[in-house]
Amino acid sequence: MLYGFFRIADEVVDAEDTAPPAEQRAELDRLRAAALGEEPTDDPVLEAFAEVCERNDIPDADVHSFVDAMASDIDTDRYETYADLEAYMDGSAAAVGRMMTAIMDLDPEAEAEALPHATKLGEAFQMTNFLRDVREDVVERDRIYLPLETLRRHGVSEEQILDLEFDENVAAAVREEMARTERLYEEGVAGIKYLPEDCQLAVLLAAVLYVDHHRLIRDRGYDTVSATPELSFARKISLLVRTRWKWQWNRDPEAVFYDMCTDFEPSREHHGHGPHGAGVPQTD
Repeated sequence: MLYGFFRIADEVVDAEDTAPPAEQRAELDRLRAAALGEEPTDDPVLEAFAEVCERNDIPDADVHSFVDAMASDIDTDRYETYADLEAYMDGSAAAVGRMMTAIMDLDPEAEAEALPHATKLGEAFQMTNFLRDVREDVVERDRIYLPLETLRRHGVSEEQILDLEFDENVAAAVREEMARTERLYEEGVAGIKYLPEDCQLAVLLAAVLYVDHHRLIRDRGYDTVSATPELSFARKISLLVRTRWKWQWNRDPEAVFYDMCTDFEPSREHHGHGPHGAGVPQTD
């Protein structure tokens, strides 16, 4: 039900044939009111989402934050600094992570521990999307999500990205933001252990699948301007099977994550876990 609501709101601003800005904002306001239970609706997804929010005590603030982020996509297509982008991601990604945590029915102490990590993992997923979809965001939406200050620091102009011109300077900018994103994964994955046992593998697998795009980006020399790298179906199935097998032998989410992501470069040791966690059978 969460996903259904997120998709409906996202399509308001990202569909191929979008309405004029005023109509988009009005539609988002309608979705917001229905989602918060403030207005009646005959949309079964919105009705179910409102029930999920009420049943799981999802804060209204997170719903507002998400819808506000979708609304900002109507007239904001550039982000000057990473701080600006981070403010956007608080609604587009971090709030999603917090809402997901709310439906996992954690006890209050575990939820307090998990929420900061859920925020970081949501941001990590969103940043991976931005790094992967540089070309797609330009071609389909005329948007640039890489911080402009990062581009300028490496001698890359806004026009160069819009013209889809890749060079070593663009590679350096993407590499810098990827390094930042991998620090977010470190913080995010460190919180999976606080989730209920029947939720941990699913979140771990999502992290493994998302961060595997970084391998593709590295293999392309950080070029996501000429084409959009995508995981093949076979690769996804392989990651699923191997992650599940390792999880059977070691229920430490961090250890399994670093063992699966062999080209990930952690900035520090994680509670004694290096890139290959102790006790995890090697299959690669």
